[in-house]
Amino acid sequence: MNTKTVAVTGANGYIGRHVVPCLKELGARVIAVDVRALEGSVADEQVVADILSEDFDPVRSFDEVPDACLHLAWRDGFNHKSTLHMSDLSGHYRFLKKMLDFGTGQVAAMGSMHEVGYWEGPIDEDTPCNPQSLYGVAKDALRRALFLECDREPFCLQWLRGFYIYGDDKDSQSIFGKLLRADQTGQETFPFTTGKNKFDFLTVRELGGQIAAAVMQTEVDGIINCCSGVPVSLADRVEDFIRENGLSIRLEYGAYPDRPYDSPGIWGDPTKIRKILGE
Repeated sequence: MNTKTVAVTGANGYIGRHVVPCLKELGARVIAVDVRALEGSVADEQVVADILSEDFDPVRSFDEVPDACLHLAWRDGFNHKSTLHMSDLSGHYRFLKKMLDFGTGQVAAMGSMHEVGYWEGPIDEDTPCNPQSLYGVAKDALRRALFLECDREPFCLQWLRGFYIYGDDKDSQSIFGKLLRADQTGQETFPFTTGKNKFDFLTVRELGGQIAAAVMQTEVDGIINCCSGVPVSLADRVEDFIRENGLSIRLEYGAYPDRPYDSPGIWGDPTKIRKILGE
């Protein structure tokens, strides 16, 4: 049986650092693609390149055509208002189109629950999307463009929709990373929302395992929710995080308003990912 070669963009980023070892555990040959090299990477090969550049050429960058391209690279993912989401959009589409033209037969791209916008209840692949942030608009636009491309000339397309990720928080820009840094500086309280909104939480390590398992097969494709399927209030998850990490900081509830585009409760339908994982 031939080893599957997977090119992973954003391989040295927050999510990519966890996906690469999971792919290796499943027997993949991994080409880590990033704007910088990572010392000690377990990838079989590293390609340092700006994939969003018009000048990027897969023929010059790769010694072989990857069986699959896992596209995780995305700038300012924690800043939903960043204008980079829109200015980079054509670069993401152009890169993936180049990979398809290069001969890659499988594209898996990282999506987000923020494509959906305001929605109450579980999300499945038929849930309508009405994104309420630049981040969500850009992700949704890329998703739609890829499915149009797949309709025109079929290939294995997997849109891996992520939800609320935590873990490996020291350097992250999530609320969990901010809490750790605030506590380290001796801050006694942390300004917070009401915390009543319920989300689908998954550690970045669990997410890495789900993404790797999805990419290593092709039977299940389309929109795949990488999720737990269980809604938990933001307050409960953050209070648990404070206890788990032995932090002395206290949440200042109501200091910030809840984001208008966050629903009271939103979570993923895990049917597809459970099938992939054999659960």
